[in-house]
Order: sequence, then structure tokens, then C-alpha cells
Amino acid sequence: MVLSGELQYSKEHKIIKDDDLAVREVENIFADILDRVKLLDPANSRKWFEKLTVFHFDGGSLVIGCPDEETVQFLHDNCRSSFTRAAQHITDHLVTVDFNVDNFESTPRPTQRPGRGPKLHPDYTFDNFVVGPSNRLAHASCIAVSQSPGNTYNPLFLYGNSGLGKTHLLHAVCYQARQGSDSEVIQFLSCEDFINRFIRAIEKGNLPGFQSQFRTVDMLVIDDVQFLREREQSQEEFFHTFNALYNNGKQIILSADSPPGKIPSLEERLISRFNWGLVTRIDPPSYETRIAIVQKKAHLRGLDISDEIAEYVARKVHANIRELEGALTTIYAVSTTTGKEITMELARTALEGQLKAAARHISITDIIEVVTGHFDVRLADLQSKKRSQSITEPRQICMYLARNLTKHSLEEIGGHLGGRDHTTVMYACNKITLAKDADPQMHSLLGELTKQITQPSKA
Repeated sequence: MVLSGELQYSKEHKIIKDDDLAVREVENIFADILDRVKLLDPANSRKWFEKLTVFHFDGGSLVIGCPDEETVQFLHDNCRSSFTRAAQHITDHLVTVDFNVDNFESTPRPTQRPGRGPKLHPDYTFDNFVVGPSNRLAHASCIAVSQSPGNTYNPLFLYGNSGLGKTHLLHAVCYQARQGSDSEVIQFLSCEDFINRFIRAIEKGNLPGFQSQFRTVDMLVIDDVQFLREREQSQEEFFHTFNALYNNGKQIILSADSPPGKIPSLEERLISRFNWGLVTRIDPPSYETRIAIVQKKAHLRGLDISDEIAEYVARKVHANIRELEGALTTIYAVSTTTGKEITMELARTALEGQLKAAARHISITDIIEVVTGHFDVRLADLQSKKRSQSITEPRQICMYLARNLTKHSLEEIGGHLGGRDHTTVMYACNKITLAKDADPQMHSLLGELTKQITQPSKA
């Protein structure tokens, strides 16, 4: 760890010149930064933040030590903005923040990204997956595949509604397989990403490079493979990729929202191959499983909740795991911002608005009406080809809110807004997400629009 003996902080913190005192001072400041991060970003706060260390703090640069590459990637992708804001608030100075695997080197390295491996979520491991009757077979098959890739179930096809744990299991398989062999080459990506890379390879005349990238791996994992529908050229390419990997005994794992035969416009030859291995369904969790999920998710966030509160959340929120996480985030945010202990009364108060919103069906039309009213634009303008800032921003906000407040697919959202394709919607969602994180006014605006959309009508 490298610490400066001449670090300067805000007026609450004196200038430290003694190294031992400097270490203690930095540790105290870092504890304050972590507390501030939890206030700024309750959705991404985790109990394992306590294991983070100060790897380097000097000259306005804070490098945070992490236990592994998965943690580095998660923090870099999801929390860099909140850590930067927290550090600048606590020190009252301009501070840049980076993350690094803390291997006790004498000097910090640049932030390291997984080289040939996929981006994996540190929470999405087998240890953190709650097994119940609704997902037992899927869980067992994923463990089997991770222990013996290419030899047990090949391909492995998981399907079920959104938010039931498919992506969690895919991450867990990759994480376990990588732990078993550092030399294992894994490609894990969404179907949308696969299609976009394929399109870029064609545009750049680098199709052989694309094929080499995907046909020579030890394990190919594709999430949401249903987006191959109506993509004839992409289906053709994936067919040959599938054959190359399968014939070489390499593991293929796929997920979708429906079984192979129910994916619209999917070629018969792909349907046939997807059914060669094991096809297993994940159903919504039972009440008992939901209680266990709430308790597990609360533990990951460092929340101390009673069995009564866990049962209340599980009873009121039953659509999927993602909504259970959202309920916990809401409770945590209210507790943190008010400084109150998490009680049954606080949980009921915190979830009141969310439960009302869940009970009310939200349509894309509802979203468009609120957004057009706020920006004083017409629906015809949003659906047009106009690209002026006064039109593109409301259009992108509509796409972002529809993605977060409805269960419509990217294609369906694009269809409501002028027949735009899924890549346009995905780009819009990413752009507004970045704007929300960087701009407090955008964050506030999205909150206000969401409130107007979700609140019950007084008519």
C-alpha cells in the first residue's frame, strides 16, 4: 500500500505527516467514504464493501484494493461514479477513483480488466443462489456442466420468464468453470451483443476474425437467445458456430424466455440442435423460496432484517427475484437516508408506493403521455426520424422508462416509437443510464417522471 505523508483533506481533517498517523487517518476517511457511497447508491451497496481496502491514496488519486477481478469489474461498471462523488464530498477535493486487485505490490497498477474471460458479477455465484422446487433441476444441471464442460449436458438450455435467476446461473457456471481451470477460454455475452459484433464484423470485412473468436472457445454462453428470431443471417452464422463447437466437444449454454420450439421465426435446424442436450425450465419461486431469497439478498447487502419482515416482503412481492431485490433496495434506502432502524413499520411505509405501482398495470402509452406532456412534444415527433436534441432526449427517456417500468421487449418498445430496432433502444437505455449517474438533474427528472407514471390516477 502506498500512502502519502502529506495528504491534504477538508478542514475536518488535519494535514498528516507521520506515516502511522497517516494510515489511521486514511482508514477513517475511507470508512466515511464507504458510508457516503451507501447513501448515494443503495442499489449497488454490498456487505463485502467492508473487505475493500485503500490500495493507494496520493495526489488526488484513490485506488481501492479489491479481492478479485470480478469485484474490480463490478465496481468499475456500477459504482465508480458514486465512489468518486463520495470521495470528493468527504475530502472536499477533486479525487479520481479506480479499482485494482490488492496483491500488495509496492505501486498501484492501472485498473485491470479480465483478459480473455467474461465480465462476471461477484454476487452471481452458486453459493449465493437460493435453490427451491422451481429451479432445482436448472441449478443441478449448471453445477454438473461447470464441473465437466462439454461432457454432461451439451447444449444446456435454460428458459423462463425474466427475473427468475437464469442470468445468475450463467454467471455462476462461468465463475466455477474459470475457478476450475485458468486456461479455460469462455465467451459469455448476450444474444444482442453477439448479433451486434457479427454486424460490425461484416461492416469491417473481418468475418474470419469474428468466427475465430467464437468457434475456438472452450465454453460459449449466450443469454436471451430468443433475440435471434427474425435474424436470418445471424441465425446462419450461429448455426455454423454451434456446429463447430459441438463437433469439437466444447460446451454450449443458452438461455431464453421460452423453450426452443416456442421462439418465433427460429429456424428448425436451430430448434433441433437446441433440443439435443438438456432443456430445463425455471419457474417463479414459491413463497418459502422467496423468503429464503429475501434473507440471502439482505445478507449480501449487510441488512439486518427480521423473519417477520422477510415474510412480509415475500408475501407482497411475488412476480420475480428482481422485484424482491428492488423491494430490499427501497427498504435499505429509506433506512439509510432517515437513519432509522429497519422495522416492520418502516418496511411497510417504504414499500407502500412500490406495491401500489406493481398493482397498477403500466403501459408504454402511459409512459409516452407523461413524457410528451413534460417536454411538450407530440407523439408524432417521437415516432418521426427527427434527431434534434429536443426530440431525441424525450424519445430516449421514453425508451429507458419503458425498459424499466414494463415487461415489453426491446423490439416492442422500439415498435411504439417509430419502428426502431432493438439496438437503438439498447443504446438509448445505456445513454440515459449514464446521464442519470453523472447528472443530478437527470436523476431527479427520471425520479419525478417515474412517480407521475406509477402513481394511481386520481380521476
